[in-house]
Amino acid sequence: MPSTPERPRRIRVDPEGPLLVEGPVEVITDDGTLVVSRCFAVAVCTCRRSRAYPWCDTSHRRHEKPRGQRSPSPATDNEETPVPKEGE
Repeated sequence: MPSTPERPRRIRVDPEGPLLVEGPVEVITDDGTLVVSRCFAVAVCTCRRSRAYPWCDTSHRRHEKPRGQRSPSPATDNEETPVPKEGE
């Protein structure tokens, strides 16, 4: 469900995985690139291991977790549309 003035955008934090954000979303990366996803929900990478950064590709799962830790939530498929920076 899209965000509205009455209902803010919802972000779910997974300590072992990505940020799950209700979409569509626009993400500005550290180099200033604007990336857009029109999906109803997206998984934003927080570990920076993703080959599809800023979107999570579950690369964080490849590393062994300490015993007793819960499994991360599955990633969401995303359509990404790079948008040129201002002045390009």
